[in-house]
Amino acid sequence: MMTVFFYSKDHRKGRKQTMKIMGIDIGTTTVSVVMTDTETGKLLAKETVEHNSFLRSSKPEQKLQDPERIYEIVRELLIKQQKENGLPDGIGFTGQMHGMLYVDASGKAVSPLYTWQDGSGEIPLENGKTCAELLQEVGAAASGYGVVTHFYLQKKDQIPKDAVRMTTISDYIAMRLCENTVPVIGLDMAASWGCFDLQRQEFLYEALKHAGVDTSYLPEVRKGHFLIGKTRDGVPVMGSIGDNQASLFGSVRDLEDTVLLNVGTGSQISFVSEEFVECGGSVELRPCTESSYILVGASLCGGRAYAMLEQFYPEVSGTDSGAKMYSRMQEQAEDFLEKYGKEAVWKVDTAFSGTRSDPSRRGMITGIGVENFHPGALTAGVICGILDELHEQYEQMCKLTGKKATRLAGSGNGIRRNPLMRKLAEEMFGMPMYVSEYEEEAACGAALCAGKVLTK
Repeated sequence: MMTVFFYSKDHRKGRKQTMKIMGIDIGTTTVSVVMTDTETGKLLAKETVEHNSFLRSSKPEQKLQDPERIYEIVRELLIKQQKENGLPDGIGFTGQMHGMLYVDASGKAVSPLYTWQDGSGEIPLENGKTCAELLQEVGAAASGYGVVTHFYLQKKDQIPKDAVRMTTISDYIAMRLCENTVPVIGLDMAASWGCFDLQRQEFLYEALKHAGVDTSYLPEVRKGHFLIGKTRDGVPVMGSIGDNQASLFGSVRDLEDTVLLNVGTGSQISFVSEEFVECGGSVELRPCTESSYILVGASLCGGRAYAMLEQFYPEVSGTDSGAKMYSRMQEQAEDFLEKYGKEAVWKVDTAFSGTRSDPSRRGMITGIGVENFHPGALTAGVICGILDELHEQYEQMCKLTGKKATRLAGSGNGIRRNPLMRKLAEEMFGMPMYVSEYEEEAACGAALCAGKVLTK
């Protein structure tokens, strides 16, 4: 829930002046635009559209999108919102992390967007090792991370000849709106590319060069949250922040003591630390504010596991009517839990897409008996499996920071549209859950952050 108010510097003279801030979230499948009233914290307008920008590739490991299509959709949405609600006082950007694209000397895209789902980093090279494995010797790296994808393209001589820099999709759209020619990147996005030194706030340049990576394509890293320029209409534009950070800002009332569960296509758990801590395993440390970090645990499947199950049931019955089965699935799971209890559900490992540290890992189902052989036991088991992975990561975070959360927040459609998932999460974490008021958490968080930058 967005409850922070922003005022212009005129408030020092006793005059309170509200601002309209726009937030834009460029997700994996959709673009969301919101317009916020900084005096009330409410949304004046919101719109979410699918960008349908995925490109076909002859290589199954590649997950590509068309950056120009995304840019045109954002531009059309901006024109529409400005006609209906007037020019905003500022624009904040966020978007999908880890992915990258190349731009030329004029700042125009000369490659597709290689998304966070791209699997090129797991393709063995001539020496039998993958780019992800080679760069894990340098620092945090996984397939789909921008530096890993760049290294693979470099190894395969697939970098466009006129490419001069790398950038993220949301940074690209922001620079296009400002007609900038040279991309810059914030700490959030830079760290998401991998092989990044959070304490020194820069890429591991020397180690990357030693590994054979051409670092000349990496953009300048800016610290803190910052403006990159103005649109033709004179609207200030903030450099993009990560969608993880933006969702946190748009969902959490108190950063210091709240653990946030986000369940969408993937799933994440986020917990803020004021101290730098060494992480490992499935927990990653990311930038948050200028004086804090986020400990993040992420699964590659998450909410997608539940969507897969919803598609599985009609295939089994052979009666696919096209109608969604989520309500029926929830009824069956609730009935099973009421009759048999939580201890009788199937034990489901939902790592169906592997993990960042072990892409070859797959899911598993155990605990099936004669007495619990019911679809409700499977549905409840998948929900618990999604939450179990997040809770295990949360317990690691508590050990690393020496503190526990006192509040539980939820975001994402998996949480918002599944009351049973919320109930089971509350039981598992031992706290009541509050859910952000607006579905467009990341776009709201981007607007919130931009408002703070503009009032500094």
